[in-house]
Amino acid sequence: MEFDKQKVDKLEQEIEVEFQNEELLKRAITHKSYSNENRERSLKNNERLEFLGDAILDLVISEYIFAEYPDHPEGELAKIRSVVVSAPVLAEKSKEINLGNYLLLGKGEEITGGRKRNSILADAFEALVGSIYLDQGLEVVREFILELLTADIMTVEAGEHIQDYKTLLQELIQQSSNSRPDYLVVKEEGPDHNKEFTVQVVFEDEVLGTGIGSSKKEAQQQAAKNAIKKIQ
Repeated sequence: MEFDKQKVDKLEQEIEVEFQNEELLKRAITHKSYSNENRERSLKNNERLEFLGDAILDLVISEYIFAEYPDHPEGELAKIRSVVVSAPVLAEKSKEINLGNYLLLGKGEEITGGRKRNSILADAFEALVGSIYLDQGLEVVREFILELLTADIMTVEAGEHIQDYKTLLQELIQQSSNSRPDYLVVKEEGPDHNKEFTVQVVFEDEVLGTGIGSSKKEAQQQAAKNAIKKIQ
């Protein structure tokens, strides 16, 4: 997939930002797999923009929740921010603006579904934030971020956001492996109307975490949450 003027215009319409330097936008959607396969073109990938965008997201979200929730202690503010800028949430924002449709990916990533992979989508969203900041400045990128994430902030603050720990754990594991963890029910207790399940999440013969819940799904999420704590 090449990135021509028509695609530039369409992406700008999706995100409602008109770039002065369209090379920044092109770099934001260039995955390293694409630049590696096209070394002769000396393309820059989006990793540096991702680094910048990550910091800008932290700043904008921190500033917003600091002002909006003056009675919340530091720990609660940190928890809200950590969920709002997590990979699953940012990947969802990428899907809302159809960012995956515009990514420049290498053949391997294309074949294995990289356009829909949360880690790639989240990284691309951060890179897009970085590119908007460099091209348009802080006020424009703040407006872009809050337009997409204010509803999520409110949901998280109200305690109504359900973090998908299984997806987050998978994203962490995929940083170093293509394998997936297994979730094993090791105990099932209680009558049918009041079951309690114990689940272990296992990766490469190692138990990463154990969770207990009233359903297998709830126990799996708890196991994944505990595994993430262990890994991090």
